[in-house]
Amino acid sequence: MANGQLLTSATDARQSRTPSPESDKDVVLELDGVAKRYGTEDVISDLSLSVRDGEILTLLGPSGCGKTTTLRLIAGLERPNAGTIQLQETSVAGEGRFVPPEERGTGVVFQEFALFPHLTSRENVAFGLQEWDEPDREARVDELLELVGLEDHGEDYPDELSGGQQQRIALARSLAPEPEMLLLDEPFSNLDVDLRVEMREEVRRIIKAAGVTAVSVTHDQEEALSISDRVAVMNEGDIEQIDTPEQVFQQPESRFVAGFLGHASFLAGDVRGDHVDTALGRVLRDNVNGLAEQYNGTSVDLLVRPDDVTAYPAADTDAPADGTVVYRRYLGPTVLYRVELDTGETIECMHNHSDRINLDERVAVRVTADHELAWFPVGQRERTPSVAAD
Repeated sequence: MANGQLLTSATDARQSRTPSPESDKDVVLELDGVAKRYGTEDVISDLSLSVRDGEILTLLGPSGCGKTTTLRLIAGLERPNAGTIQLQETSVAGEGRFVPPEERGTGVVFQEFALFPHLTSRENVAFGLQEWDEPDREARVDELLELVGLEDHGEDYPDELSGGQQQRIALARSLAPEPEMLLLDEPFSNLDVDLRVEMREEVRRIIKAAGVTAVSVTHDQEEALSISDRVAVMNEGDIEQIDTPEQVFQQPESRFVAGFLGHASFLAGDVRGDHVDTALGRVLRDNVNGLAEQYNGTSVDLLVRPDDVTAYPAADTDAPADGTVVYRRYLGPTVLYRVELDTGETIECMHNHSDRINLDERVAVRVTADHELAWFPVGQRERTPSVAAD
């Protein structure tokens, strides 16, 4: 492959973005200008957020970013210092009003599950239904045990259940009173790695089958991307970006979002007419998301993730070498390589486990992405509003 031709035009493959059907749904929860501080420390300063009927929205961010505090404010476990919170168009916090947690109609699944050890699974699920008539209560418990696939474990105590079963009982208990909204606080953190993947799919199925709106909190990028309809990436008490999992991953609006959601390398380039000149050759401007003609003659950084680029041993190709492999990490199905380019830039590449490139080997690197690349003006943390994703 010639070094100058890295990508073919993606014009035919692109589809114009249309509003998601979710955007037409009613707003169930709305936070407007919410702030929360502890002493002199501002944890959240001016946060606004809307959650739509029936969606699963995940607050994602590093420790200390304010995501758990936001969840506690929604649940009524904390009072905001400023701003308002509305649930089903009714104010539950702000402007002198505060509705206590038990009157908000929200169900909470805690990180530790918090099942009552002296109660059976049935009794745990029925705990919030004490005011229901007994026939209705028993029917509701039966319905939920069937929904979570534990109808044969109704008489088991929590210590007789596996971690995944305990989580499903905790979920059923939170769903039992038919809450307006379900809140999940790091719901998979207490499970082992293999069970987490299984339970993500199971919890999403249960929430969708129940038809409830849910807000989840996590610091796990894979969890957020796999379970959510939308992801709100938080940093230092603010939302950096909120969109579908695909959009926040492929078209991040800030360098923080790009880096937090996975391995991110930035390839410097100069915009020249219909292409961008980089150390790895030309990338057609049609393959760069929203790069308008007004940027002709400017310098940009292209976001390339490990699966967007491929390294080839220079000895096996006629193309000149672009750099040297300085790091190799075996991940089972894949291998992550880090290449130091001759320009001084560093690029990460993800290969199939059957490929073998040695450390210190000279390689040619090609951009092989089959989607539009995100970009940032040199020296700017965020994309300019005129070209940020809708």
